[in-house]
Amino acid sequence: MNDSSSYTPPKVWKWEMESGGRFAKINRPIAGPTHDKELSVGRHPLQLYSLGTPNGVKVTVLLEELLALGHSGAEYDAWLVKIGDGDQFGSGFVAANPNSKIPALMDHSTSPPTRVFESGAILLYLAEKFGAFLPGDPNLRAECLSWLFWQMGSAPYLGGGFGHFYAYAPLKIEYCIDRYAMEVKRQLDVLDRHLADNRFMCGDEYTIADMAIWPWYGAVVLNRVYDAAEFLDAGSYAHLGRWTHEIEGRDAVQRGRMVNRTSGPLEEQLRERHDAADFDTRTQDKIEAAGGES
Repeated sequence: MNDSSSYTPPKVWKWEMESGGRFAKINRPIAGPTHDKELSVGRHPLQLYSLGTPNGVKVTVLLEELLALGHSGAEYDAWLVKIGDGDQFGSGFVAANPNSKIPALMDHSTSPPTRVFESGAILLYLAEKFGAFLPGDPNLRAECLSWLFWQMGSAPYLGGGFGHFYAYAPLKIEYCIDRYAMEVKRQLDVLDRHLADNRFMCGDEYTIADMAIWPWYGAVVLNRVYDAAEFLDAGSYAHLGRWTHEIEGRDAVQRGRMVNRTSGPLEEQLRERHDAADFDTRTQDKIEAAGGES
């Protein structure tokens, strides 16, 4: 890789080599499928194709919260998409999400089935479908949607910006790390100041805004992403920490975090979820103890 201090951009950029870093093999400058592979379809109307990253966790938390409220129509099959293997470039997945990013949802309760991609869109779609976790009051609804879209616009600076250059890039570039660390700390301060006067993102009501923000920013506080909590002094944001731990304690959140997860303690990995009983019988520790792999 060229020394960043001596690099002069060409007039027209061309893709000539992998960019380096942890995700180099799955990054490319073109869209579309690389191979034919149809999506699996289970027995529930809602079919989720995902991975237990923060964006995937948003959706599985909401689905588990809906089920906890008694919405039986929110039962779902969650299929694992191994992005490191390029599953997101299969023809079936690209048909569900032309952007080739997890998560993607197919709702087979409609005819034809409805595809929904982008995690924020999936949260809004499900909240409206089941009439839950989205305020009915117009002012609170606007507040909820504002914070939902704040997360969608802000998290790329945390993930693709700070996370990439701090944790994944093949070179540690001071300028890039400082630039994105400053922005992430500004975002943490935005949340901390807001939560000083609000139990949840929309006052006293737990909503999809909390479910969107927690997997990203709660993970920073809990040191679950990028191993950067100390570097960012995340523990100093007391109100954000209080909110983080309250949501962390919800049973549905604990279940949602397990779905499509492929890292961490084996007993907390439910790589595919097809029934509520899978949390008791199909976690990775039990599968491997029985001689299986996944």
